[in-house]
Amino acid sequence: MLDLLVLTHSVVRYFVLIFLLVVIVRSVMGWQSKSDYAPLDDKLSLWLFIFTHTQLLFGLILFFVSPVVIFSGTSMKDPVARYWLVEHSAMMLIAVILITVARISAKKLTEGVAKHRRLFIFNILALIIILVAIAQSQRGFFNLPM
Repeated sequence: MLDLLVLTHSVVRYFVLIFLLVVIVRSVMGWQSKSDYAPLDDKLSLWLFIFTHTQLLFGLILFFVSPVVIFSGTSMKDPVARYWLVEHSAMMLIAVILITVARISAKKLTEGVAKHRRLFIFNILALIIILVAIAQSQRGFFNLPM
């Protein structure tokens, strides 16, 4: 069961990254070309939001059931245990918050260019944080547990 959960968490990250990249590209293009915020932009942002929160749910479950996450004072002395307990969790939570704020705050704006700009700024920050977290895991970007 744990292996399936880890695999699912690892696979869903690719959906998050794909939708994140698509939303970033569409938002920067919409911002630069001063185009309207299309229904497709809203749907892509919604799917990014859904996959991100699904990933958060799997991550929270793993946080409490994974043997890699050790809840003790000694985990701060072990770089691997500290990474999974504190660093990975904090960075990914910040990324989820940024993606959520991007979606919710862009929906409240009325001007299309402002929506594109808001989505771009918050989502590019989230992407940077996610890529740093993946790089720090030392597992490699394409590593899937099998």
